[in-house]
Amino acid sequence: MGSIDRAREVAAREALKYVRSGQVIGVGTGSTAMLFLRELHKSIINGAVSNVLLVPTSTETEIEIVRLGLVNLLRYPWQVDHIDVAIDGADEVDYGKNLIKGGGAALTREKIIDYWAREFIVIVDESKVFNSIPSKHPIPIEVIPFAWSIVRTRLEELGGTAELRFGSGKRGPVVTDNGNYIIDYMPKSVINIEELERVIKEIPGVVEVGIFNGKRVSRVIIGKVDGSVITMD
Repeated sequence: MGSIDRAREVAAREALKYVRSGQVIGVGTGSTAMLFLRELHKSIINGAVSNVLLVPTSTETEIEIVRLGLVNLLRYPWQVDHIDVAIDGADEVDYGKNLIKGGGAALTREKIIDYWAREFIVIVDESKVFNSIPSKHPIPIEVIPFAWSIVRTRLEELGGTAELRFGSGKRGPVVTDNGNYIIDYMPKSVINIEELERVIKEIPGVVEVGIFNGKRVSRVIIGKVDGSVITMD
């Protein structure tokens, strides 16, 4: 197993310490979140965790829950009245626990579930931690298709680059689980995370922004390639 894979795995295992029987669990999207789901599956099978319900943040997560044979635990937001804990990954995180999320185009459903949770725990490997964000990854922004070109222009007026996201496996733009498009935006300079989130969300046609405020994050679990773990509370 590669060193980054090891770092992700130890972060996923550490997150199990914050899961208890009887909880409603929001399950995130992405490679590290999938590792957590598989570790949780092991705990359910061996009886360490029981009577939990799983609320997915994307179609990918929903499919993995079914594939693991946990379909009887699958619930949608309208079937539960709360989320006890949400475990999710991130593309980037800074030392204020602010996040960039949405590399997998699931940012809207992730933010709905993660922000609803009584406890929101982020699991990442150490390569995802930066002094300031965005660093290597642009900010994903979900937009309704009708407005994508207008939103792109408005973002460029703020300064920086904004590109409609295209993917492999299909022709045309990436389409989210909600039937929308993704614009990837990279500011031209260091920005105020909270202010930028507010400004972008005020643009008509924007559904959600892949900036997650660190004030909404309970803790960040960082897996290191040497197998150790650091936690930011």
